[in-house]
Amino acid sequence: MLADKRILLIIGGGIAAYKVLDLIRRLRERGAAVRAVMTAAAQEFVTPLSVGALTADHVFTDLFDRQDEQDVGHIRLAREADLIVVAPATADLMAKAAHGFAGDLATAVLLATDHKVLMAPAMNPRMWAHPATRRNHARLAADGVAFVGPAMGEMAEAGEAGEGRMAEPLEIVAAAEAALGGGALAGRHVIVTSGPTHEPIDPVRYIANRSSGAQGTALAAALRDLGARVTFVTGPASVPAPSGVEVVAVETAREMLAAVEAALPAEAAVFAAAVADWRVKNASHSKMKKDGSGRAPALEFAENPDILATVSQMEAGRPRLVIGFAAETDDVVAHARAKRARKGCDWIVANDVRPATGIMGGAENAVTLITGEGAEDWPRLAKDEVARRLAARIAAALG
Repeated sequence: MLADKRILLIIGGGIAAYKVLDLIRRLRERGAAVRAVMTAAAQEFVTPLSVGALTADHVFTDLFDRQDEQDVGHIRLAREADLIVVAPATADLMAKAAHGFAGDLATAVLLATDHKVLMAPAMNPRMWAHPATRRNHARLAADGVAFVGPAMGEMAEAGEAGEGRMAEPLEIVAAAEAALGGGALAGRHVIVTSGPTHEPIDPVRYIANRSSGAQGTALAAALRDLGARVTFVTGPASVPAPSGVEVVAVETAREMLAAVEAALPAEAAVFAAAVADWRVKNASHSKMKKDGSGRAPALEFAENPDILATVSQMEAGRPRLVIGFAAETDDVVAHARAKRARKGCDWIVANDVRPATGIMGGAENAVTLITGEGAEDWPRLAKDEVARRLAARIAAALG
C-alpha cells in the first residue's frame, strides 16, 4: 500500500528518536520514498548521517539553509509529500504545531502543508497527561491530524512507567497505510469473536461470565483501521460494537459457531470471545420456581462446541491465521501452550484473569503472545493498545 508513496518524516527531539531508524527501513521496504526533516533537538539523539544513509536522500535540518531555501524549500517539502509523519511527536512539537508556530523547519512545514499529517506522540507520562498537552492533542485532532499511540510501558527514565511510549515502527507503518486510504489489511476478510456467551437455564436465567467484550471490540476496530473487512461476531457485551464492521449478534456458543462458519472464508480469525464451556442440557421453557422443599433444582450440563478447535482443525476453508485467547488464573503460559497444541491454532494470546489483576472487565490487559516461535510477554497496556499491536502483527504475518 505504500509503494511509490512519498513520506516526509519529521523527527522530533526525544529518546524515542532512535526508533525512527527502524521506521525508515520498514517504510522503504514497503516501497515508500522517505525524506527526513530533523529538529535541532532530534540531532542530539540520532545523526543526520544515520538518517540520510537509511533514506538515501538529503536530510533537511535548517529553515534558513541558503541552498535548500533557494526555491522556498520548506514549501516544497510540505507540498511534495503524500503524507507527513511526525515521530517522535514531542510535547513541545505538538504545542508549536497546535498553535501555528513556524520558528524552525519542522513547524514551518507543518504550517505550510495541506496534506495528511500523522503524529506518533512520545513523552513522559506526566507530560502526556498534562492539561496543556491534552488540549493541544484535541486541537490537532480537530484540525485533522491523525495519531498513533502513545503506548503504555516503561519509560527511558529509571522507575518511570505509564502512557507515553512512542508506538512501535510497525504500528506507525500500519497507521501510515490507513492514513493514505489503504491499509496493510485492505481487501482482507477477518473474523473476530467477542464478549461472553449466555447459556439459558430458563427464559429469565442464564450462565455467563465477567467478560465485557472490550478487548475483542478494540481488536475489531484496530483491524478495521488497517483496512480489513471485519465480521464481528459478538455475544451480549457491555460495550458497544465498533462502527464500520459487520456485526453479528449472538447469545449462545452454538449460535456463535454457526455465525463463524457462515462468515467463512476469511484470511484470519481471532477468537477473543469468552465462550461458555458448558450449557444446561435441558433448559426449561418456563421459569423455574421454588417448590418449598428447600432443595435446589438439579441441572444437567452438556459440553458446548469448541469453536477455536473446530476452525483450527478444518480440512478445507481454514483461515491462514487462527488466533485464540486463553484466560487463565494460574500457570498462564504453560496452560496456554498446552491449549495451542490441543486446539491446533497458530497463536494464543494468554492473560492472567485472577480477580486481583482487574483485567476481566477492566480497561487494561497484560498478555503473552504465544506462537510457534515462543512466548512473548507484553507490558500491561490499555486494551486499545493491545489491539493495535496485535492487529499490526496480524498484518505482518499475512504479508
